[in-house]
Amino acid sequence: MDPSPTVQQSDHDSDALYSIRGLTKVYGEGPSAVHALRGVDLELPKSAMVVLLGASGSGKSTFLNIIGGLDDATAGQVFFEGTELTALGPSQLTEYRRNSVSFVFQFYNLVASLTARENVALITEIAENPMTPQEALEMVGLGNRLDHFPSQLSGGEQQRVAIARAIAKRPKVMLCDEPTGALDSQTGVKVLEALDLVNRELGTTTLLITHNVVIADMADRLLRFADGTLVEDRANPDRVAPAELKW
Repeated sequence: MDPSPTVQQSDHDSDALYSIRGLTKVYGEGPSAVHALRGVDLELPKSAMVVLLGASGSGKSTFLNIIGGLDDATAGQVFFEGTELTALGPSQLTEYRRNSVSFVFQFYNLVASLTARENVALITEIAENPMTPQEALEMVGLGNRLDHFPSQLSGGEQQRVAIARAIAKRPKVMLCDEPTGALDSQTGVKVLEALDLVNRELGTTTLLITHNVVIADMADRLLRFADGTLVEDRANPDRVAPAELKW
């Protein structure tokens, strides 16, 4: 059982979902140490669609992993709804991930022997207040593919099953790492439309890593990373629908 750490409450803007101060991550020691994040300061509001850009090794994925509770910070603080994540023990972080956060990755990680409905049910059976698998799959446009196996679905459809599985527990946050990276543009748009709908309909704060600069046009906010630092933080006054993105 974890010791009970002293958990600090943030005095930042109460409308912020995340408040991040001096976030630093260093892998290794001495001359070979890799500085993945170098003192990132940031406030992220509730219900925002946020796109993260930057070259490989710029710190995007490390940032996502730390705020998602998958990795520890070397220094700095991350507050979620006012509670300091960086002061929590392993079991408390597990609870945070289980109740508040869902992940979508480039590769779908579906169970090949289970149907779309059954893949989503893996989450709904352990969540506190889930959608039904059918509700989640209908939300991403797969209401007619409930009983298809992954091998019977296209890459884009498999990714939408992964999104349905992620949203079924009604998370407060969706963290998406290159969700369209393995897809062509037409298929990628369908996946982005599913993420856009979830963000708008459920108010799920969505952070999306991509190498495709165009995708930033569908976001409320653009964050650009370089060499472990946040070099651009820009609001988007007018979100563009995914189908209108100029690939």
